[in-house]
Amino acid sequence: MDINCDIIDLRAFIAVMELGHFRRAADSLALSQPALSRRIQKLEETIGAKLFARTTRHVEPTAVGRELLPLVRRLIDEFDQSLFSFRDIGQRRAGLITMACLPTAAFYFLPAVIKRFKLEYPNIRFRIMDLSANDGLSAVSRGEVEFGINLIGASSVNLDFTPLREDPFVLAAHRDHPLARLEKVRWNDLENHSLITVGRTSGNRTLLDTALASAGMHMHWTYETTHLSTSLGLVEAGVGVSVLPRMATPLEDHPIIVVRPITAPQVSRTIGIVRRRGSTLSPSAQRFVDMLIGEWQ
Repeated sequence: MDINCDIIDLRAFIAVMELGHFRRAADSLALSQPALSRRIQKLEETIGAKLFARTTRHVEPTAVGRELLPLVRRLIDEFDQSLFSFRDIGQRRAGLITMACLPTAAFYFLPAVIKRFKLEYPNIRFRIMDLSANDGLSAVSRGEVEFGINLIGASSVNLDFTPLREDPFVLAAHRDHPLARLEKVRWNDLENHSLITVGRTSGNRTLLDTALASAGMHMHWTYETTHLSTSLGLVEAGVGVSVLPRMATPLEDHPIIVVRPITAPQVSRTIGIVRRRGSTLSPSAQRFVDMLIGEWQ
C-alpha cells in the first residue's frame, strides 16, 4: 500500500498538536485554514484513524494522535538533519542520533562513549530516552528511536538483538563499610547488612530474583528504589550497600564508593543493541553503534 502523505502534512500535524488550534497552526505554516484542514484530513485518511477531535472552539488530539506525535517529530528531525548534513563533506557530517537506553547503562557508561564519539564527530546531536527495559523496547518497536541499548531476553518478531557483553551484578559500598575490605564477596556475606536494590518492576530486579531463586537463595532487601541515583545516594550516605549491574557503578577512582564482585553464584545480565527488524540506521547512528560494539566487545 502506498503512503499518501508528504512532509508538509507531517509539519501540519505537529503544528496543530503543539498550538492546539487550526487557525494558529495555519498561520505558523503560512497556509490558509482550509488548506491546513485538507492536509490533516489527508494524513488521517492515510493512517486510517482520526488524529483530532474537533469542536467549534476546541481541538483535542485523539489517542492515535498522541501516540503518533513522537514518531512524527523524530521523522521531521531526521529529515531536517539529513538536508543540512549534505552541505558537509567527508566523515564529520552533522546529524541526529535517537536512542532508548537503560538508565543503568546511561548513568556512567554511555556518557564516556559519547564523549569519545563527539571528539571525532562534534556536529552530531543526541536525543537519549533513558527508559526501563520494556519501555525501551516499545520505543524502538514504535519507531520513536532508531535503536536501543537493552537487556537481551525479551522476544519480538519485530526486533533484532545484537549481544554485546555480559554485565555482572556487583556490590557498591561506602569505603568505610566492613564489606569494602573484602576483595570479593559472596551472597551469604550480605546477610545482616542493610541491602538496597531496585523495585520489583525493574527488569534488572526480575533477572536478579530469578537467578537467585534458581540457586536456592532469597535476599531480604531493606530498601527498594526506582532510580539508580537514589540507590547510590543511600550508599554514599552509609545507609546500606547496593547490588546493581557493574555498568551502573561509579568509576574505580570514586572518592566514596567502592565496588566488589559478588560470587557463589555470579549473576549477570546480557546487554545488547536492539533495533527494528529490517530497518537501516542513519549514517550517524551506524557510526555510533560501530563505536559501541568496538568499546564493549
